Amino acid sequence: MDIYSSYADNIRSAIANDRKSGNINLSNFSGIAGVRNDFQKAETRTRLLSETQQVRPLSSLQNIVNELGLHPNFNQQLGLHPDFAHLKNTGNIEKHYIHSMFIDIKGSTHLFKRYEPETVLVITNTIQRAAIHTCMIFDGYIQRLHGDGMFVYFGGKSQDPAEAAKRCLTAASLFTYFVKNDLKEIFTEQGIETIFTRIGIDYGKTADVVWAMAGMAEISEVTTCSLHTSLAAKMQMHAESNGVVVGDNIKTLVPTPFYSPVCGRPGKENNRYIFTIPEENFYYTQHDFNWLGHLKSLDYISTNPMLGTINLKRRGQEINVLRYTDNLKPIAVQSKPYLQ
Repeated sequence: MDIYSSYADNIRSAIANDRKSGNINLSNFSGIAGVRNDFQKAETRTRLLSETQQVRPLSSLQNIVNELGLHPNFNQQLGLHPDFAHLKNTGNIEKHYIHSMFIDIKGSTHLFKRYEPETVLVITNTIQRAAIHTCMIFDGYIQRLHGDGMFVYFGGKSQDPAEAAKRCLTAASLFTYFVKNDLKEIFTEQGIETIFTRIGIDYGKTADVVWAMAGMAEISEVTTCSLHTSLAAKMQMHAESNGVVVGDNIKTLVPTPFYSPVCGRPGKENNRYIFTIPEENFYYTQHDFNWLGHLKSLDYISTNPMLGTINLKRRGQEINVLRYTDNLKPIAVQSKPYLQ
């Protein structure tokens, strides 16, 4: 996807400058030539890390900000949602709805088999920052970093819960597409195991979410205590590779045809409910979210009917719908299994 091309380029550049992987001819690393190549390699790595540490998105993802006229808050502090920052260093509590999203990135440990630690650092930082930037441009607030993954809040005091949920689902969908397609292409070229993501999302209504400070002094964060905050992380564990699982509250708040009960998967027949309180007749359902179908339904996303790929539709762009492509479907399906 062109939206993430800058991030993909950074990863490819890091791999190309890795000595352990054999992408650089080690026979050249001797004498003056070796010193020069080592210096160039270190310089490239420093530049790549510097680029991914920018507060604003890299140029390709910035395009979606420009095209959609978004106004993200890039001046965030980890673990300090601005609407609830006043609770820091107090014993006060407040109730307010929030959408919780847990993003887990799997498979990065395998990178150490192939690359130097410095290269792995660039790769994992680039992937994580692609997730951070994606969430930020759709008004997500980064609450916590978990290794390569992270925990994010969507919504706030001036935001409609349904609109915040839609932004949350869109951010999850775009990032999952990047991991499943763009990253897979990069690592397939290298002949190594790919990285995948799993995402869990749930919506806690105002009556069910308590905001407060956790921890003490500077070893603290303003966070939520809610069943639905906890369930987002638990749902991530029930997601398939490159899958998104959401709670019933999300399904009710944002009705679309893109949900199916997790129990509909073979071998998951007993996983309809993610949490139950039988004595209260409370049975909470979890659903697989068809993130690709959601992306294709967005009016600013275009689909290439031959290749099954998607991209950002530029303002004023007319999509050329290719006709009579039935004979190309068998070819397209082999490389992109999303052609519909």
